[in-house]
Amino acid sequence: MDVKVLVAAHKNYAMPKDSLYLPVFVGKEIHPDVNHTFQGDNTGDNISVKNPTYNELTAIYWGWKNLDLDAMGLVHYRRYLSLNHRKSLDDVLSKKQAEALLADHDIILPPKRRYYIESNESHYLHAHHHEPFEVMRQVIREQYPEYLPSFEKVVKRTWAHMFNMFVMKKQPLNEYCTWMFAVLAEVEKRTDISNYSAYEKRVYGFLSELLLDTWLDKNTQYSTVEVKYVFMEHTNWFKKGGKFILRKITGHA
Repeated sequence: MDVKVLVAAHKNYAMPKDSLYLPVFVGKEIHPDVNHTFQGDNTGDNISVKNPTYNELTAIYWGWKNLDLDAMGLVHYRRYLSLNHRKSLDDVLSKKQAEALLADHDIILPPKRRYYIESNESHYLHAHHHEPFEVMRQVIREQYPEYLPSFEKVVKRTWAHMFNMFVMKKQPLNEYCTWMFAVLAEVEKRTDISNYSAYEKRVYGFLSELLLDTWLDKNTQYSTVEVKYVFMEHTNWFKKGGKFILRKITGHA
């Protein structure tokens, strides 16, 4: 199979040597001089200038529109899919492993991220502005009503496939990207984020994380498999837990 996993990066960083991976510098149109090694997300049909609001989705869009592959995926420069969970670029998912998984499945996903004590909706609304979330719900209700039951089901769950990480065969990738980018484009038309902080302006990337599971719940004809993921750097769980509790109490990070 002709498979590529894009590695979204916004700075110079060590990359896997396996031929499966294609490092993509996101927001290249905005920062043309930062990196001259990675593929930019600003060639061909692209939305590179939207990186501050769409996050890693600009890499997904670029790959979807410009690469002719049997399957394509996305990971992050610090987060990778892995079968063994070792923090080594030599042990991340390989091309051979990806091909073996795709021989029996249409989509490879990271493990579910479990929140246990709160729903996806509650988690989102405690961390971000409410309006874009409600606008997205309204867009789905008006323009994609067949997806509304799945959306409502997903936002009430206490788990989700996060980080926009996946590997998809060509057909589901095309169907998912067509739908997801259309939903976000309409949400973007209806929301004013001019007064948001730089972090909160990443809103369309945040919202998209809930769209993946919504699309998967609706399109059950595609088989999925979960594999482990590894975060290459140290995680300060005390600090992370403190931010989580602060959001629950105050509604702010």
